Amino acid sequence: MSPLWRDGNRFTLLPEAAVFLPNMLETIDAAEHYVLVELYLMESGELADRLSKALIDACARGVKVYLLLDGYGAMGLENADRTRLMQGGVALAFFNPLGLHSLTRNLSRDHRKIVVVDGRVAFTGGFGAVDEFLKAWYEIAVRVEGPAVADWEALFRRLWRSTLTRHDKQSPRPALAPRLAPPHFEDGAFGRVMPARGYRYQAIRHSLHAQVRGSKTRLWLCTPYFVPTFALRRRLARAARRGVDVRLLLPGQKHDHPGVRYAGQRFYQALLKAGVRIFEFQPTFIHAKFVLVDDWVSIGSCNFDHWNLHYNMEANQEIRSPAMAEEVQALFERNFAASDEVDAHAWASRPWPQRVREWLYGLLDAVVTRLK
Repeated sequence: MSPLWRDGNRFTLLPEAAVFLPNMLETIDAAEHYVLVELYLMESGELADRLSKALIDACARGVKVYLLLDGYGAMGLENADRTRLMQGGVALAFFNPLGLHSLTRNLSRDHRKIVVVDGRVAFTGGFGAVDEFLKAWYEIAVRVEGPAVADWEALFRRLWRSTLTRHDKQSPRPALAPRLAPPHFEDGAFGRVMPARGYRYQAIRHSLHAQVRGSKTRLWLCTPYFVPTFALRRRLARAARRGVDVRLLLPGQKHDHPGVRYAGQRFYQALLKAGVRIFEFQPTFIHAKFVLVDDWVSIGSCNFDHWNLHYNMEANQEIRSPAMAEEVQALFERNFAASDEVDAHAWASRPWPQRVREWLYGLLDAVVTRLK
């Protein structure tokens, strides 16, 4: 069953951590009933301290606070910080901690990013509570108000009750606060929360493919880990050949996993030949994941690469709104201006060391893909 489109929402684009972090923390500071936070990455440091303080302060006001972290992505959160959260009243749980069970189960990770406050406001994007998001990585988020908030909350509540979620022995599976109804705005926009769960449920991939197939004027995609499936590459090339303005916004040399960048670059030549324009972002590592197809927008956690689509739990906010599409278009254009466009002729004559790196990392990617 496909997720439902819901009318009556308000969406606020929050580009860069300097914008979305204060907005998110101020919303938590104003919480009156409950706060739900689900993250992949949380490591001890300045940002984790800021988030922990906001959550503990909320508990001191009588707010029920629940923090769900991925068991692998939170390995950098020190025991002292975990204890401080629990002693401060935060209900802390971990999804699928690493264990001696099957390798496939260990590879299944919760990559979603969800913050819900009082059932009325939600945030999603590609963010985490690690210090790289303060200055080193470029990221965006979207603030959600309206009926779509209930769908974000439902995702959290379902995973909180999952048998794969481990709760601290001192506080085994605390009951969640009663759900509150979100507002409905008469002048609001259509939105749909699109979840995915590895190869079993790839609704995000199917939704993107449908949008690419039906694109008419523009198809702009930003992803930090560009190792696309053959199906997506074929659809991008076909869209460009039929006259759609297809552009990719990808990281430049500043990358947390350079090998992934080289593996993806082996696809550049065929895409450029088809008419796809490729921009490599220069100021910092761009970790954001957002897509604009005509007036359809998707913002969330999914990187659209082999690994994410096969193993991870993901969730994106899809939006149909000309106003939001204009904002996202302006965001893309600012980032294109801060990028170097890959020239098709220059790329065709790139030096052999670059080709060797593409081949080596491409081979490694192909081996990993076949092992899945």
